[in-house]
Amino acid sequence: MGQTSLDKIIALQKNPANIRNLCILAHVDHGKTTLADCLVASNGIISSRLAGKLRYLDSREDEQMRGITMKSSAISLHYSDRDQEYLLNLIDSPGHVDFSSEVSTAVRLCDGAIVVVDAVEGVCPQTQVVLRQAWLENIKPVLVINKIDRLIIELKLTSQEAYTHLQKILGQVNAVTATLFTSRVLEERAEKEKEKEEEKESETSSGEQVYDWSAGLEEADDSHLYFSPDQGNVVFASAIDGWGFSIQQFAHIYSQRMGIKAEVLLKTLWGDFYLNAKAKKIMKGAQAKGKKSLFVQLVLDNIWSLYDAVVTRRDKEKVEKVVTSLGVKVMARDSRHSDPKVLLSAICSQWLPVSQAVLSMVCEKLPSPLDMAAERVEKLMSVGARRFDSLPKQTQELKRVFLQCSSEENAPVIIFVSKMFAVDTKALPQNRQRPLTQEEIAQRRDLARQRHADRIAAGQPAEAAETAESHTHSGSTPQEGQPAGPCTAKMESLPVKESKPEEEEEQKETFIAFARVYSGVVKKGQRVFVLGPKYDPAKGLNMLPEGCSASDCVSEVPHLSCCSMESIYLLMGRELEELEEVPAGNVLGIGGLEESVLKSATLSTSPACPPFTPLNFEASPIVRVAVEPKHPSEMPKLVRGMRLLNQADPCAEVLIQETGEHVLVTAGEVHLQRCLDDLRDRFAKIEISSSKPIIPFRETVIRPPKVDMVNEEMGRQQKVAIIHQVKEEASQGRSSDTLHVDPSGLVTLTTPNRLATVSVQAIPLPQEVTSLLESSSELIRTLEQVNMSLREGRGLDVSLRTLEAIAELKAQLENLLQGRKWRNAVERIWAFGPRRYGPNILLNSVEGYQRPSVWQYLGRGDKAAEVGAQAPVLRDFDNSIISGFQLATLSGPMCEEPLMGVCFSVVRWDIQSSAPPQHQDSLEEDLVSHEALADSKVAGGSVTSAQAEGTAVGQSQARRRPEAMSVDCYGPVSGQLIAAMKEACRHAFQAQPQRLMAAMYTCEIMATAEVLGRVYGVLGKREGRVLHEEMKEGTDMFIIKAVLPVAESFGFADEIRKRTSGLASPQLVFSHWEVINSDPCWVPTTEEEYLHFGEKADSANQALKYMNAVRRRKGLYVEEKIVEHAEKQRTLSKNK
Repeated sequence: MGQTSLDKIIALQKNPANIRNLCILAHVDHGKTTLADCLVASNGIISSRLAGKLRYLDSREDEQMRGITMKSSAISLHYSDRDQEYLLNLIDSPGHVDFSSEVSTAVRLCDGAIVVVDAVEGVCPQTQVVLRQAWLENIKPVLVINKIDRLIIELKLTSQEAYTHLQKILGQVNAVTATLFTSRVLEERAEKEKEKEEEKESETSSGEQVYDWSAGLEEADDSHLYFSPDQGNVVFASAIDGWGFSIQQFAHIYSQRMGIKAEVLLKTLWGDFYLNAKAKKIMKGAQAKGKKSLFVQLVLDNIWSLYDAVVTRRDKEKVEKVVTSLGVKVMARDSRHSDPKVLLSAICSQWLPVSQAVLSMVCEKLPSPLDMAAERVEKLMSVGARRFDSLPKQTQELKRVFLQCSSEENAPVIIFVSKMFAVDTKALPQNRQRPLTQEEIAQRRDLARQRHADRIAAGQPAEAAETAESHTHSGSTPQEGQPAGPCTAKMESLPVKESKPEEEEEQKETFIAFARVYSGVVKKGQRVFVLGPKYDPAKGLNMLPEGCSASDCVSEVPHLSCCSMESIYLLMGRELEELEEVPAGNVLGIGGLEESVLKSATLSTSPACPPFTPLNFEASPIVRVAVEPKHPSEMPKLVRGMRLLNQADPCAEVLIQETGEHVLVTAGEVHLQRCLDDLRDRFAKIEISSSKPIIPFRETVIRPPKVDMVNEEMGRQQKVAIIHQVKEEASQGRSSDTLHVDPSGLVTLTTPNRLATVSVQAIPLPQEVTSLLESSSELIRTLEQVNMSLREGRGLDVSLRTLEAIAELKAQLENLLQGRKWRNAVERIWAFGPRRYGPNILLNSVEGYQRPSVWQYLGRGDKAAEVGAQAPVLRDFDNSIISGFQLATLSGPMCEEPLMGVCFSVVRWDIQSSAPPQHQDSLEEDLVSHEALADSKVAGGSVTSAQAEGTAVGQSQARRRPEAMSVDCYGPVSGQLIAAMKEACRHAFQAQPQRLMAAMYTCEIMATAEVLGRVYGVLGKREGRVLHEEMKEGTDMFIIKAVLPVAESFGFADEIRKRTSGLASPQLVFSHWEVINSDPCWVPTTEEEYLHFGEKADSANQALKYMNAVRRRKGLYVEEKIVEHAEKQRTLSKNK
């Protein structure tokens, strides 16, 4: 097929029924880009000979070098099937785990996906991830089992063995889909049960109910979800050799040859059927009777014999026979070529072209934009905690527009931008050099000749004039009235010329939005609203006048801005084509949004449109490096470059830390390398130096250990002695009159002004509670916002779903915090930290202090009548205690890293100012006047008693006001209380056995048996721990699953590849936080430990090594001996 013209594609864009938006998803190196090459070659954009070698959609230099895709790129293809013509917007996505955020951006814009699986490796970790991403976005997948040639050439399987192997792979893919389906059915069923239970609560007792989970699964229909060749959603292919087929093609071929109906063959070609030659019938039970199944006999045997003739034996006669029987034409140079693969692909690409098989399957099986599921629309439109039903009426009406995918003039325009990508300004169509026509070339030739003739004619007189001019002006300057000479004019124009390149240099990169139109027609220069992720359509509709359009200025509505789409592009892989308008259902590029869109956004002409739900990112950014320019003068360029990088990469984050460092946060090592290269070569264009990766740690406390460092059971006395020793060390060098540490670990601290005393104890939280708090951080943040608005007297509309989630969180916490010491703990939670939503808890164990619960919003309905005298009131300075706790949990005492899994229980909190009510005012006045006087004396001024009394009266009145939340919350008492609370928490933390927590990666490695030992060696050296290994059926590959500290992971992938000669490559994904067993502050105390570790115990302690590295990086004090023995070393040479 020849190259499709732009006009043809523009015409096809107007028919949404024949548009297919699809992406290619797979594990790394399973052949996505090669398959994309074959599809691109079918449109004549590249030569079919170069398909697989060119990797057309990998347009970056580093993608070509590494051989992996790093960004998702789109291309529009034309395909005609019988009398129908289709437009396919194909997006190729990366398979490497570091770039899984790019997969999320691609999946959001599509209605369907091609999932590619390697026939040898089968389902890999990333295959499961992409299937889950497709499932979460409600898009329909079809399957391509690629690299079948490896079964013939590498594994040397027979056709029967290959059939069994393919069945297993199909089973594995379907198992992943089944797991996703089951989980959803059970969730829905649980919700239904809950509703039924609430209805029946009055009628029946809950004890009688029996849960029958299976019923939900039996009723639900999932037959359409699975991949099966007879359903037409599976293609078997070898993209590198250019062939691929679906069962339909062979059913069609054999129905003509054998006279069997195509429908019958379709059902029987895949499965346990065989051909009875005598009876000329297709019969069941091939395996039981030891017969060849139809698929092997009619399909695989042909391919195997072709490979045998062309590649293995190179039998020219047989090849000629095959070529004539297939009716294909092979060029002489192909048949003479020394590489048999050239001849093979020449035959196969005509006999079973892979593009034909895949594209026909895509057009047949994948939905068009008109077939978008209502469920998907609701999911996209209900952002955060809000349900679709709770959205305004006008917003709910937009659902109809979505489903119609209408391109009428009056339909509101709705666009979702999934990412911004940078393009060199020279590559834009308006700046691209176009080829000249013959007339233009002739015109230019004539002009050049004319110019040359004029120059020759004017040359002699000009020279004479110049010499005369130089004689008259020699030694004199041009006077005021005189026009300046040519030299001065040149000099004046120089700075202008110099400044131009700088401006041009700044505009080297242009940002294009990668987007899809869901409704309406997008026109060049059109103005639209940009809806921020927190935009609320209900608020927007109330604040904006009716019929307001994006051309009006809207500055007062929060999270809503306007912008104009300056240019619209058709994405064609490495090229862009400019368009005037794009109708609904298409993928497009939009220029001119860099000022208004950061990474992703929803654009609409209607303010009733809600922002779409944010993208699901599978990999969280964890690897941090500090970046600085080689030459400090280039700092502004770096800042600008990092801003551009942040916009261009969906997953990278750019932060400026408190220390002033510019930090880049990325998803992994490969991603980090790509970001640094981009920063250096594209965005900042300066020499930069990056620090070693900043590895995050967490600090925690644990229960006192039962065994010591030499695994000896600790006696009671020894354990107490150790704890005492730790306490003594902790309290050394600190004034004992304000600090007291109890043997049980209770720390009592008095503020320097002796007005307040707090007693705090640190308790380790159970592991399950920590992980629950960590996973529910968004929910806890919502809860905190609700409580804050209640304290300020504002109402906050929270959806029912969020309330249910909060109630469930509370129930889970109550369930997990069982036992004597946690009695009633959930009700007594004072705050979460750090940043008010972290995995640490502050407990209120103060006797006689009943403060409003953090769960107060849940009980509002029941206790509305009781609000009055019984309502618990906040004590003065309540916020200071919380602030001290937040500060303490944000940076712990070991190496200023955040705490995790620690519960601080406030046992006592006394403030002298809170005397009985009748004396309180006088006491407060007395206190405040003293403080005011003391402050003024410190400041060096004098104050009259009248002034002091005035301040005192004013402050005491403020304290007496019932609506005042806290008393003089910025005064010295409050500040000292915050500091005291922070110090008390730190000392309480140190009074318990403290440990570091390291971030851990899960590491999946596929390796052959011969390099297994080397893989284990590298893992062992880097503190890795193997969880399990299993052999992949039908191959000699092992899958090893291990955990590895992030701190040890740098250079891990390279080392494994070097040690195993490239036979094993790991996939690292951030998994969890894990306590490092060794105590960083450990010193030998028992006799056995002295014997084992020596008096100095200077053997390597992993936790201490990590802790000191972090302290050194942060500029904190590190306790280490630099010189052990400082005597002069004597040598045995003569001159001593």
